[in-house]
Amino acid sequence: MPRSNKKRAISVIFILIVLLAVGVLGSIVFLRLPRTPISRTDTNSAVVDQKNYQSAITTARTLLWKDIASGKASSAEVTIMDNGQVVYTEGFGMADREKSIPVDKNTMFNIGSVSKVYVAAAIMKLVDDGRVSLDEPVVTYLPEFKMADPRYKDITVRMIISHSPGLPGSNYANAIDSAHSNTNILNETLDTLSKSYLKAAPGDVAPYTNDGYSLAEMIIEKVSGKKYIDFLSENFFKPLGLKNTGLSIGEIKGKQIASYYDPATGKAQPAEAVSILGAGGLSATTEDLCRFVLAVTAENNIVLKPSAVAEFIKPQQPAKLNEQASKNPFKWGLGWDYANVPVYDNHGFQVLGKDGGTYEYTSMVYAIPSKRICVAAFESGMSNVDQNVTDVLNAVLVAKGMMPQEKKTVAVPPEPQTIPDEYALYNGYYVSTGGAVKQVTIDIENKNVTSHDVIDQLPDMVLVYNNGHFTNNDLASKGYLDFVTIDGEQYMLMHASGPGIDNITSQKAKPVSNPVSLKINMDNKEWIQRNVYPLVEKADFSSHLITSNHIKGLPGYVYFNGLKKVQSSTFAAMPVSSMRDLTELELIDKDGQTWARNSDRLYSPADQVTLLKSGNNYIKIGSDGLNEWLKTDEGIVLKFTKPDFGRIVIFDTTQAKVIYDSLIDTEDIYVPKGSFIEFLGNPGDAFGASGSTVNL
Repeated sequence: MPRSNKKRAISVIFILIVLLAVGVLGSIVFLRLPRTPISRTDTNSAVVDQKNYQSAITTARTLLWKDIASGKASSAEVTIMDNGQVVYTEGFGMADREKSIPVDKNTMFNIGSVSKVYVAAAIMKLVDDGRVSLDEPVVTYLPEFKMADPRYKDITVRMIISHSPGLPGSNYANAIDSAHSNTNILNETLDTLSKSYLKAAPGDVAPYTNDGYSLAEMIIEKVSGKKYIDFLSENFFKPLGLKNTGLSIGEIKGKQIASYYDPATGKAQPAEAVSILGAGGLSATTEDLCRFVLAVTAENNIVLKPSAVAEFIKPQQPAKLNEQASKNPFKWGLGWDYANVPVYDNHGFQVLGKDGGTYEYTSMVYAIPSKRICVAAFESGMSNVDQNVTDVLNAVLVAKGMMPQEKKTVAVPPEPQTIPDEYALYNGYYVSTGGAVKQVTIDIENKNVTSHDVIDQLPDMVLVYNNGHFTNNDLASKGYLDFVTIDGEQYMLMHASGPGIDNITSQKAKPVSNPVSLKINMDNKEWIQRNVYPLVEKADFSSHLITSNHIKGLPGYVYFNGLKKVQSSTFAAMPVSSMRDLTELELIDKDGQTWARNSDRLYSPADQVTLLKSGNNYIKIGSDGLNEWLKTDEGIVLKFTKPDFGRIVIFDTTQAKVIYDSLIDTEDIYVPKGSFIEFLGNPGDAFGASGSTVNL
């Protein structure tokens, strides 16, 4: 899952940072003194000599406390295992500030997309049992899976757990809630996919996709006849003695969880419930996670046969595009982000890695199966935990003599050189994660490349041409950027020098020779989302009130929560084939208005919202369960009444932020002119909003 859905548009520079985190691709105010770390073996509480790990322990403490002290995280947890033994585990910060409960080795965090390793292991268990074949089509086991694109029948089980099925991306709507999961999420995913097209032929591209893992979860349930979480419990958790692994923290009962605190307000947020279990819905402790990954990757273990383990840890064949783009293409594993990292391979050992993130938690785990080494860390907050765990792992490896200490070098600014004229062809608009758009300008005369976000109009990066590549002061010692053309399509390709891996970061939106227009004017038009469940996670609010736009200089496209390529008067398709989390737009007629379906999200025009009146206002959720909206045309102080499971959210458009959420806020509030008020509930739920205007 994405680290955050607050802004799906990830800039090129941010992607570079993630890629360079290993060299791999890749808010607390109350501080407490570090506790004595817990050190024990798998079988008893005997103390393990930590002298060989002191550098790694110091690194972990320094980095995790830094994230907490800077407000990036509320709390954290870390574990190091070597030769299958726990040599260090420690918690940081408070799991519950109100009760002054510190994080300890039994505190559970949401692990986000690290959950994908579990669903891949579960698929391998079914392969072991002869009930599933990796190279059999998904429809063999899940006939209810259908798409508008007939090529979906060619998607195999292997593809859905190695990010190469060509699916649009991720069914995010109502997938992460507060304290209560969406039990219908898998059916909703199937429904969304049934209306969707593939962005590329299965196997041709391999951008990250969450929906593939939801399909894998469904296959496990269909083939085994058991709930996915029960299958995991019976086949992995119980046999391996994993007592602190299970449903997300919003759903698990009787366990100590790490609460997330909003760094801006210091308020505890409702426990996060993640409904897409296979893609990102589990919680665990770092110790349980390390025990799991070392167990399922051991050649001889009690849950998977050696043949299944060999396949499970093997780097998968790169997608066709990646092979064509580079001599050192990025390779996914089955569930793993990293199954081959040359910087480690060159020292004679394989490192497996997987990171994860929900709206409120980040996680990272590395495992070296041949040495029975594992390093894992979690943080409650949106931090760069990948880099932290990488640094801890490298400290372990250096101390054990498995790799040399990295030599510190002084960064020398690259000297701008003349850019060859042929690079002028790469000027244009480039699409990245979620349909984010950057305008890239290659300035031959001034010897640089610049880009800026088309929607925010913010500068993004400045690069110079040096020794055949594009780089800058920050990247000079770490990597570089290239432009490549493959089968008539143009891409930006990032090379990370440390691991020696290349990855495609964005794709150029091709100019349209005969542009088509949608049937209504979409320029600067506001839309409100209507299919929102009452307990949806607050980070999802950024998609509830959006503005569509046309991009000057890019006719034939429309920006609606990401770029789309207009195909007809009522439909706009995914703009490129190689980026993750893309969506499609369909205009539909409803109640005499033109509404919009953006893949899994339904919108109506904001200019049709009823104005809130002074005095009493009565709002009722209809039989279809769609959330209702009001808008203020003057400043007003409001008080509300709502049903027990109803929710009220206020969007202040003058500040472009949410100023009230009834899950957390209960007091009366002043609402500025032009604000939107969202009422979320179940069919038949009634709300009241009363207030008086304020003369300022």
